[in-house]
Amino acid sequence: MSTEALLRDMRRQLRDGGLHGCMLVRDLHTGEELGIEPDTPLPSSSLVKVPLALATFERIRRGELDGATPLDVPPGRITTPGPIGLSRFRHPARVAVDDLLYLSMCLSDSQAAEALFGLTPPARVADLLHEFGLRDITVRHTVDELTDTPVERFDAADVHLAHALAIEGGTSGRGHRVPHLDTTRANTGSARAWVELLQALWTPSKVHPQVAEQVRDLMRHNVLRQRLAPDFSSDATTWSSKTGTLLNLRHEIGVVEHADGQAFAIAVLTESLVPASFQPGAEALMAQVARTLRDHLRQL
Repeated sequence: MSTEALLRDMRRQLRDGGLHGCMLVRDLHTGEELGIEPDTPLPSSSLVKVPLALATFERIRRGELDGATPLDVPPGRITTPGPIGLSRFRHPARVAVDDLLYLSMCLSDSQAAEALFGLTPPARVADLLHEFGLRDITVRHTVDELTDTPVERFDAADVHLAHALAIEGGTSGRGHRVPHLDTTRANTGSARAWVELLQALWTPSKVHPQVAEQVRDLMRHNVLRQRLAPDFSSDATTWSSKTGTLLNLRHEIGVVEHADGQAFAIAVLTESLVPASFQPGAEALMAQVARTLRDHLRQL
């Protein structure tokens, strides 16, 4: 099948599965890539925790922060399904900066990320990204907004209404009635911007090698593996990733490293057109399309 025919078929599968997808797969050694709307910016959701970790590790390297410093973290006390870690704690906790990084990246703990943003505000994270030559990821706010969405305003039986609002409340210019989904107000990035970040972490770049390795190590230990991991994990591969979920958004970025030395950066950003919280079929479809693109690129 030609590349053009393959991309048409992948777009059709996404559409039939109720997803709008923006994706990019890049061979990290050759630079060859395949994508579907790779330059469309979407709200980042928890993907922003990767730039946050990068900035925090860099500040530790510079001596501006100490990873062993304990911080007093207020309890998240969230009761709605989804968040884990400190976000569900009922009482205050004292946690070291290094351990907050683990919780933020590997469990996607937003309360831990909020504490880290208290040390390195969004503007500082954005400045450090620019220092590394990564200018297409916007970091405008902390993650507290991710735990205050329309979902929390509805009873459990009516959560579908929050998702319907997320699906129907957008404008042609990617504004949105829900501020979390408004690309002029939210943290944002395109599939290409996230792949550029992954490339900077996996290949020589302006990012210090020690810092890049620290971020890669956390991504290797990500425990949220229900999305792309089933299609990219095996005894002959290593899958390192970070997920992002918010209302009808389901994202994942990561790198699959093969035993033969090949490595591919993958960014999959999706908007569901189905007003439902739990959509395992959508997550399986994301992985299937991403793997098909990777397989085609690997064969070229």
